[in-house]
Amino acid sequence: MEILNVTDEAFVPYGKIITGYDTKVLCKALKEKTSCPEDGTIYEASTDFLEELDISRKLKSTAYAGMPIQVGYCNGHNTKLNALEYHRGSELDIPADDIVLLLAKLTDISKENTLNSNVVKAFYVPKGTIVQIYETTLHFAPCSKDSGFRVAIVLPRGTNTPLQPHESLNAEDKLLWMQNKWLIAHEESKPASKGAWVGITGKNLDIAE
Repeated sequence: MEILNVTDEAFVPYGKIITGYDTKVLCKALKEKTSCPEDGTIYEASTDFLEELDISRKLKSTAYAGMPIQVGYCNGHNTKLNALEYHRGSELDIPADDIVLLLAKLTDISKENTLNSNVVKAFYVPKGTIVQIYETTLHFAPCSKDSGFRVAIVLPRGTNTPLQPHESLNAEDKLLWMQNKWLIAHEESKPASKGAWVGITGKNLDIAE
């Protein structure tokens, strides 16, 4: 599949690069204090050692205009799409290693909660870059063809924590998977095997192919 750069004009509908912040200390902390599984990925929604960094305080006060945030990470090895998710509020991804993000638009999901994987676009993100993923952009775990990755994930506080009991009132509620997390899965994915809504049709895209 074609992999574009986040500096490409095609990325504009999905997000933007955030400038003005020094990411060196954060990337160093990811490298030194977090593990990188050889098989699959790990995710921590909130980590004290990242949230105590000066860049995290600045992101809270400016990029999120003072709103409560959490700074965690997603590390590991992955080349496949598997699923797509979205949140109420933008996500910031700050990779310590070069990554590829597989993205689609919220409007690509049909009224029946289905989406064909052929609408998904791939974007290369160089290490050290801060990328804002808009609320209306579908995304999931980062990908990397040749090696593992470590990526800081910034989100509104409470996102991706266990979902509280709720009453489903409409079609979108079928996608609720965790707190502030709506997810649509491919049938071949781990989330699907755990009961997530299976709505991605077509090929489970793999950047290694």
